[in-house]
Amino acid sequence: MAAYGLYTHIASNRFRSMVLLAGLFALFYVVVYAGALVAEVVIDSDQTVNYYLAAATRDLATAFPYATGAAALWIVIAYFFHQSIIDAVTGGEDVTRKEQPRLYNLLENLCISRGIPMPKLKVMESDALNAFATGLNRRQYAVTVTTGLLRALNDQEIEAVLGHELTHIRNGDVQMMVVAVIIAGVVGFFGELFFRSFTNFGYYGGGGSWSSSSSSSSSSSSDGDRKSSGGGAVVVIILAVALIALAWLLSQLVKLALSRSRELLADAGSVELTKNPDAMISALRKIENRGELPGATSAVMELCVDNPREGFADLFATHPSVDSRVQALVKYAGGHDPGPLALPSDVPDQPGDQAQPADGDAPPPSGPWSDAPAGASQGASHAPSSAPWGDRPPGPWGRH
Repeated sequence: MAAYGLYTHIASNRFRSMVLLAGLFALFYVVVYAGALVAEVVIDSDQTVNYYLAAATRDLATAFPYATGAAALWIVIAYFFHQSIIDAVTGGEDVTRKEQPRLYNLLENLCISRGIPMPKLKVMESDALNAFATGLNRRQYAVTVTTGLLRALNDQEIEAVLGHELTHIRNGDVQMMVVAVIIAGVVGFFGELFFRSFTNFGYYGGGGSWSSSSSSSSSSSSDGDRKSSGGGAVVVIILAVALIALAWLLSQLVKLALSRSRELLADAGSVELTKNPDAMISALRKIENRGELPGATSAVMELCVDNPREGFADLFATHPSVDSRVQALVKYAGGHDPGPLALPSDVPDQPGDQAQPADGDAPPPSGPWSDAPAGASQGASHAPSSAPWGDRPPGPWGRH
């Protein structure tokens, strides 16, 4: 689908996302098929590769409704309880206009200006600079902001961040990402379950009967028979492990493809809502490398404005770099890049800085023109001995 503007890009991205989600759901059945291969080997380890493949295919057809029901149950549970789980992990709490008037008014003004339903507003105690949106329907939509973000950003920058999250909600990104995380979690959970079950079976008893049956069959058969029977179990196990690993890897890549493409569109949507590209750029520069939420899972970080966690060679990075996002806003929205921004909190505190003057600074003289009361001795000890009013021997200009 060709895309020529912001809205056609959104529609095109939504279509591709649906295709990716369908492929992501198909990976779940790949894991089920790999589990069927392992089960057939456990039942009978003296068969050929073709036998195991055919038997696992029949098992997949038999288990298809049960596997679909299990995945559906997982999705239903996540549908109703995902927000409670996220709040438990991050510590986000609902706030009202009375508790957070500044933040509440900024979000409400954006929603009113564009006729967007007002989502729930949550605040989490954290020095990190980040925000994220969650929910699968209008009754569940919520925007969570950290207290660190509220302290570090001005009103225009916070408004830009809120516009970014509202765009995720308007474009359906939140639903897509939550469903993607759920399905990828299904793939990862059952993949790990099958892998652990197989490992425990091989180490704690199953492997003994397995190896004994293979050794007994090998002692009573020829070398060709061993290749066609006992060797088939090894090949199938390797195939099953490879399928599980491939399904997990592809599920992660699908999540990344969904997340990366949507962050750029959310930045553009924020500019459309606020008409202020510079605010979005400065907000990104302040958030850059300061958004790590301690204790948050990778699934939560994938929903945030910025995810500072990087994968191997950026292969598993869930967000485009801040530089690329800023350059896109400069190129297409006419913004101005101030470069990396330092925050007051980045400067380490130095105790005693106010008590001692910096090197090269003369101390305030004591005398009639100083702020100190007459007769005070403060600053006298720091004055050089050669100063006119310094500590000199008695004489015409000395102290009487």
